[in-house]
Amino acid sequence: MKTIKNMKTDWTTFAVSGGFLFLFVILSLINIEMVEGWVTNSFNWSVTFFGAYWQLLLLGNFVIGIILAFSKYGNVKLGKMEKPENGYFRWISMILCTLLASGGVFWAASEPIYHFVTTPPLFANDGMTSQEAIIPALSQSFVHWGFLAWACLGTLTSIVLMYAHYHKGYPLKPRAILYPILGEKVFNKSIIGSTADIVSIIAVAAGTMGPIGFLGLQIGYGLHFLFDIPNTLATNIFVIGALILIAAISVASGVDKGIQFLSRLNVIFVVALTAIILIIGPTMFLIDSFISAQVFQFHHFLEMNLYRADQAWLGYWTIFFWGWFLGYAPMMAIFISKISRGRTIRELIVAVSIIAPLVSNFWFTVVGGTGLSLELINPGSISTALADGGMPASVMAIMDLLPMGLWLAIGFLLVSIVFVSTTVDSISYTVAVTLQGTDHPQKWMRVFWAILFGILSIVLLTIGEGSIQALQNFIVVTAVPVSILLLPPLWSAPKIAKQMAKEQLIIPSEESRKEVKIKIVK
Repeated sequence: MKTIKNMKTDWTTFAVSGGFLFLFVILSLINIEMVEGWVTNSFNWSVTFFGAYWQLLLLGNFVIGIILAFSKYGNVKLGKMEKPENGYFRWISMILCTLLASGGVFWAASEPIYHFVTTPPLFANDGMTSQEAIIPALSQSFVHWGFLAWACLGTLTSIVLMYAHYHKGYPLKPRAILYPILGEKVFNKSIIGSTADIVSIIAVAAGTMGPIGFLGLQIGYGLHFLFDIPNTLATNIFVIGALILIAAISVASGVDKGIQFLSRLNVIFVVALTAIILIIGPTMFLIDSFISAQVFQFHHFLEMNLYRADQAWLGYWTIFFWGWFLGYAPMMAIFISKISRGRTIRELIVAVSIIAPLVSNFWFTVVGGTGLSLELINPGSISTALADGGMPASVMAIMDLLPMGLWLAIGFLLVSIVFVSTTVDSISYTVAVTLQGTDHPQKWMRVFWAILFGILSIVLLTIGEGSIQALQNFIVVTAVPVSILLLPPLWSAPKIAKQMAKEQLIIPSEESRKEVKIKIVK
């Protein structure tokens, strides 16, 4: 086994990935229309030629993971550690604050309303009444933030990464995903290995900077709505600065302190808000809608996940989300690998592919379902606010119509701030891990990337909201090479699981079989 000692910073990857991000910002400053045009064309090309592949890739990743979890290989322990480093609640909290952080508040409130106002094309010709349209609207949101989305972030890929790093001693980098097929040479000045690291950093940076700017705008709107604070560029810059300061302090403290603390704090906030809305809101409507939407999703599972008829709608919704999450996947898999040592394959896959999606879906039901209930009672009460003011307006409109609306709205702003901070700190940590090849990267490297994400997001925001939108669409473009990187784990993870099952004597090895045969002959 190869041991990791005195890992050095990969300055080539640092310079190329960081330089590319600076180039994007500089070109946006020079000519934002040119950048927007280039990104739009690249986005359309990615959706057209990779959309179907992404749908099959995510479905395959989920199905193979579930089969692996409930097979005899599910008992395999990962990370060369007998007992987990993190307790179950802390572990699940950190997992939940990966994907849910991106859509935790504003998408949860808005996406179900979008699908309610305009029924998804798969069900558009079913002649539904307003009441009947509730369930497909929620189910479509479940698809986009549910089982397949979560599974691609850290199940099969994390198994490969944990095997290469903790069991074989190679650096914890995206290139380690290719270790089972390319061997040790992928770590030795490999062009393929360097490319894997670079595109993963660029993709996750785009996927982080976009939401920082976007959520900065959303929080600025919320502050204006609640406290009449002017929703200006200065306010938005101040908000982003506060987010980055929290993230930098958190990531400087490390995974076991700052990141873990923020994750637990956020989950507690979310649980408290969920409980309050369930009590004061349309309780039975929400419970019935959650159960019905889950059943509807299971009934139409393959149809909804493999729908291909309306390309324009797919590019705006499903394929956009799949590209966004795929761009996050290698880095999130690194993060989940770090926090999952001592867990079995079954625990890992059940937590990421089943428990986290169900929690996410319930949160979407409570927030978005409340909006749907209010919209049914008073048509236009939420949809008009959404159409006029965008996603933050829908959240504020929902809270405004509930008892304790002011305090709930403040709670949602706090959750948004902590959600974004947990995203930035975990991503900054994983980028630092990638550049230094160890799960204990230097503090300055972790903090540097958190600050860099904030500065570049602020610069893009000063150009205008169009630059943030361009960066969000660019996320999908960067997912093209990353999605190719994520294909090998579909077959290499089961092979690794089988190999580790033999090593851990979960299944008999060839040597043990021979010994049994010899004893029988004697």
